[in-house]
Amino acid sequence: METGSRAAAVSLWLCAALSGCFSAINPAQIDPLVYEEQLLWVSGTQGYVNTYRIPLITFTPKGSLLAITEGRKSSSSDVGAKFIAVRRSTDKGSTWSPTSFVVDDGSFPDGLNLGSVVVDEEAGSVILIYTICFHLYHCSPASTMMVESLDDGLSWSRPRNLSVQLGVKAFAPGPGFGIQKRLNPAKGRLVVCGHGTIEGDGVFCILSDDHGENWYNGAALKSIPYNQPKRAQDFNPDECQPVEMTDGSIMINVRNQNNYHCHCRIVVRSLDGGLTLPVDELFFDYNLIDPVVAAGALQKDGVLYFTNPSNDQKRVNLTLRWSLTDGKSWEEKAVQIWPGPSGYSCITTLNSGSVEDQKYIYVIYEKGHKNTVETISFVKLHLYGGR
Repeated sequence: METGSRAAAVSLWLCAALSGCFSAINPAQIDPLVYEEQLLWVSGTQGYVNTYRIPLITFTPKGSLLAITEGRKSSSSDVGAKFIAVRRSTDKGSTWSPTSFVVDDGSFPDGLNLGSVVVDEEAGSVILIYTICFHLYHCSPASTMMVESLDDGLSWSRPRNLSVQLGVKAFAPGPGFGIQKRLNPAKGRLVVCGHGTIEGDGVFCILSDDHGENWYNGAALKSIPYNQPKRAQDFNPDECQPVEMTDGSIMINVRNQNNYHCHCRIVVRSLDGGLTLPVDELFFDYNLIDPVVAAGALQKDGVLYFTNPSNDQKRVNLTLRWSLTDGKSWEEKAVQIWPGPSGYSCITTLNSGSVEDQKYIYVIYEKGHKNTVETISFVKLHLYGGR
């Protein structure tokens, strides 16, 4: 072992032995390692599902891991009938339950679209937000829907239509996770962000201050020109992942649908708990090159992590990057998770406070050899090189 690595290992041990202060170690010691990987879903292997897409992952308040995805019944198309498929792990991803289908939209021509999963730690619940009839294909209007689990993901409520509270504007949550604000402003608020239709696109957030009982519309960052056909290089923010930062602000990492200004990510911040997204808080992250895709982001112990297919043209080369400066800069080193076709991704971690749990993050992503929709894969990453 190199001297630096030995010193880092001793530092970790002392910190754990003395006070469990793992989060206080020097973030420069981060050296992520792909620790374990396994396929959770394989498209085309079950007669009632053609393609699995749009993977989400989260930890429950009780420490179980939930992997969630769309089971597209007849094709890989965004339009068509679907299931919401869930697998559950009680041992941090070592083993998984069989697939359960918690929502079935029947033969709906413009079926459900995932979606965001948000964990309410105060209420002990897990909430899934999704939409139906998003594309208005042989149906109208679009509806924002919610199901909830109060027993650690074992069972789920009947779907509840939130459109009576939010209106019928087409809103596609995420895909990824929503957040419960841990810090002020608006501590305890549930924040779910997503996007609109291509013409009426933009980043839109819905909020709840009573544990999901009531929802209202929050921040909006609209496309330009809004509600009009788009051209190449138009400003068209799309799928997005919100993350609460250490100062209580919400950073939203956004898909740059029409490559406005760059083949890279749009980043915007809310300073008031998701009520507004000031243009002054928007920038383009040239370091995060992107082929126009949904990406993963996570803040853990003051370090910001990001996953996407790191390529400016194709969905290949799924890569983990990290920032020690709240996304103002990124470390030169990066970890290639998969060199081949790779698509949407989502990241989670268990915030138990234990030394062991602070060593890992967990990624779920679309993975293939010929195309991105062949499998949904789960990866456990050790943040300190396996030490």
